[in-house]
Amino acid sequence: MKVSKASMRRRLFISLIIASLIFLAMITRLGYVQIWKGSELSERAEDSWRRNIPFTAKRGEIQDRNGTPLAYDISSPTVMAVPVQVKDASRTAKLLAQKIDMSEKKLYDMLVKRTFIVKIQPGGRKITTEKAQEIRDLNLPGIYVAEDHKRYYPYGGFAAHILGFTGIDSQGLTGVELEYDEYLRGISGNVSFLADVQGRQMPGSTDQYTSPREGLTLQLTIDKPIQTILERELDQAVLNYQPKNVIGIAMDPNTGEILAMASRPTYDPGNYKAYSSEIFNRNLPIWMTYEPGSTFKIITLAAALEENKVDLENDHYFDKGYIEVGGARLRCWKKGGHGDQTFLEVVENSCNPGFVVMGQRLGKEKLFDYITRFGFGQKTGIDLAGEENGILFKPAQVGPVELATTAFGQGVSVTPIQQVAAVSAAINGGKLYTPHVAKSWLNPLTGEVVEDIEPELVRQVISEETSKEVRLALESVVAKGTGRNAFIDGYRVGGKTGTAQKIINGRYSANEHIVSFVGFAPADDPQVVIYIAVDDPQGLQFGGLIAAPIVRNIMEDTLRYLEIEPRKDQLDKKYRPELGERAYVEVPDLVGMTVNEIIQDLGSSLNLARAGSGNLVISQAPKAGTRVQQGSTIRVFLTEQPAKKE
Repeated sequence: MKVSKASMRRRLFISLIIASLIFLAMITRLGYVQIWKGSELSERAEDSWRRNIPFTAKRGEIQDRNGTPLAYDISSPTVMAVPVQVKDASRTAKLLAQKIDMSEKKLYDMLVKRTFIVKIQPGGRKITTEKAQEIRDLNLPGIYVAEDHKRYYPYGGFAAHILGFTGIDSQGLTGVELEYDEYLRGISGNVSFLADVQGRQMPGSTDQYTSPREGLTLQLTIDKPIQTILERELDQAVLNYQPKNVIGIAMDPNTGEILAMASRPTYDPGNYKAYSSEIFNRNLPIWMTYEPGSTFKIITLAAALEENKVDLENDHYFDKGYIEVGGARLRCWKKGGHGDQTFLEVVENSCNPGFVVMGQRLGKEKLFDYITRFGFGQKTGIDLAGEENGILFKPAQVGPVELATTAFGQGVSVTPIQQVAAVSAAINGGKLYTPHVAKSWLNPLTGEVVEDIEPELVRQVISEETSKEVRLALESVVAKGTGRNAFIDGYRVGGKTGTAQKIINGRYSANEHIVSFVGFAPADDPQVVIYIAVDDPQGLQFGGLIAAPIVRNIMEDTLRYLEIEPRKDQLDKKYRPELGERAYVEVPDLVGMTVNEIIQDLGSSLNLARAGSGNLVISQAPKAGTRVQQGSTIRVFLTEQPAKKE
């Protein structure tokens, strides 16, 4: 069948139009790719050719609350190799082996690997800046010295369990280094170059440098001087008592801010590998659980006062040395008992049977409700990993005996941080706060505050009125009761002792105890709570004899550091001369007096030491108004008494 010329022309015309449309589409697409997408595609292509030499960002600095650096990065470069760019692997390995602590064989094996980039390790990781410059001066093809950093802890083991430490790749592994790793580690940079498919640098290409961004600065709630005071006393306790461990915490009860926290044994974060993992992985103040003993009585006291189950001044209890509950005889620490007491004296004397009565008046549901509300049996939520819950009796397991023993701190298991948080709530007006060690985040370049960490109120546990009663009772414990060794002349101190038998192989040990003391001051307006626990000290094992003096030493120096002035309005201490306790007296003004007048005035309360010749006092030490213990020596400086004019 013949096709007409008209049909032929029509088909050719249609084909031409289709071809023109296709060509136009190709031109349009090409223009779109060249003009609109050209730069993007060029960047993609370049990215596929570009290779990076990483530059690690500096980790953020960690400071105490006053800005003192406790951890920061120092330059510590790392050697890297791009194997395809290494021209002579044998020679390169030989020269490198002279500079770093690695064998030629191991270096050679790294330099011939079929991979783009190799870290020369371990010898080439975290080297000194001087060693890095020596390697740069070798000008070895394919060998790069990348910027890297090493964590530095300027005070060695100071606050070790709070700070934690970092790994070889500057990653946080424990402590706040781990807890806040995301914000501390920063954003890494790099030096990049163009390379062919085999990794060889393209001729004529230039390197590009992307600077790393330093991590944020973390400011802690820790106060370095207070931390120093606390750690000093822990070290002294280790020397004096050779315990299995010692734990200490100082906290602001009004915010939950940890001012100091430490334990012994400890370690150096900069050399953590030299220590057992049991030491650096266990932050004892938040990890260790044990029966609290009598410090737990503060909770029973607070609950009984809040529920109006006891009147401290007017209610009496006769202690015969024991109380029988459910067929069990629960004894007081004092053989023969304390006899007739007000319930304030029950608290002062830490009388177990008296606290059993408080628990019985409360009943199982009420007592355990308050224990839970004070935060026991659950984590406090402190911003450190490794916190434990503690252990409480399950309600179904609580009978008369369990209720009684819980009331005086036996049969429950708590952590030190739970103790401090709960006692803080009992004496700060009834508010339970979440303990925390992070205070604020700072811009590392400007020092400006990026974010403040605000105190976190968990709940109101007891009323302000009840809290005031608890404070007064615990102040009386220190002035007149078992906490007398924590008494500080001129400061109102409250507190409670604790002596708890340890459980060894499922049985209470007769010889091993954890002795503790929790104290706070000033008692009418608490600014600091301090807790000390000593595990199995050698010698007499009583919280009042061992832990209370440690708290006193820490408290006295801390109050002076905080510039809290001494006052005269404090409870009079009940002194026991048979234990060597001596009352405090005020030094009189002796300047201008004669020696004979002084001897008549001082009597036997103070001793006198003379310096100089003559009979007239021109100076004295200590100065007038200073309070010293009876029997202390006052030194006077003498001159000749001027002759009287006739």
